[in-house]
Amino acid sequence: MAGRFEARDQGKTVSAPVASDRGGRGGARRVHDVLRAEILNLELDPGSPLDESHLSERFGLSRTPVREALVWLAADGLVQTIANRSAIVAPIDFLNLPAFFDALTLMYRMTTRLAAEFHLPEDLDGIRAHQESFRAAAEARDALAMISTNRDLHAAIAEAGRNSYYTALFLRLLDEGRRILRLYYASFDDRLPGAYVEEHDEMIIAIAVRDVERCDQLATAHADQIVHQIRSHIARDQRRDVVLKGR
Repeated sequence: MAGRFEARDQGKTVSAPVASDRGGRGGARRVHDVLRAEILNLELDPGSPLDESHLSERFGLSRTPVREALVWLAADGLVQTIANRSAIVAPIDFLNLPAFFDALTLMYRMTTRLAAEFHLPEDLDGIRAHQESFRAAAEARDALAMISTNRDLHAAIAEAGRNSYYTALFLRLLDEGRRILRLYYASFDDRLPGAYVEEHDEMIIAIAVRDVERCDQLATAHADQIVHQIRSHIARDQRRDVVLKGR
């Protein structure tokens, strides 16, 4: 008997029947979209196994489209294949977070500075449209949509700076940091404070008037508050005060 389950990704609901569609590109895309949403939303723990047989049974598919979906997820950096060819959810490299944060902060600064200097008028229309999508996602408390629209916004800013190397590096960092950003939104219970949404608005205004130094200041502050919030969330003391009584 067929059932249904849903997952959210990029602001859309992915609905998947569990006992039909034995293969094909459509089946692979469905598996990819649902697992991607679950990995980004941390419903699947980093390092947890992804068994092809179990996934085939879950989605009602042959193993071929499941394997293809796992290849796509590996290309997304969300899945790793280990020596015996089994797959796991890619671990989060917490040990290298300081280096990641250094690179991320630098790219926030460089791409925003360059956008102020080299943007064309039509670039601002796209940047503002992405910001409105991000604002709507924040108001809806849709964390996966916030991750997606935040990426689109900063990609548009980077592209306005007209340096394809910086753009490619920044997008790589944003993609690698999607689950870290999920922790950021989770630290607010997905209720992102309005002031942090408005940080984007201030950056866009500074870009529009070509105030390079102001862009640098705002981008630095934007990166700093994200990094501080993530570090505080990861390191917070969540021990329970358990009273042990002797016999």
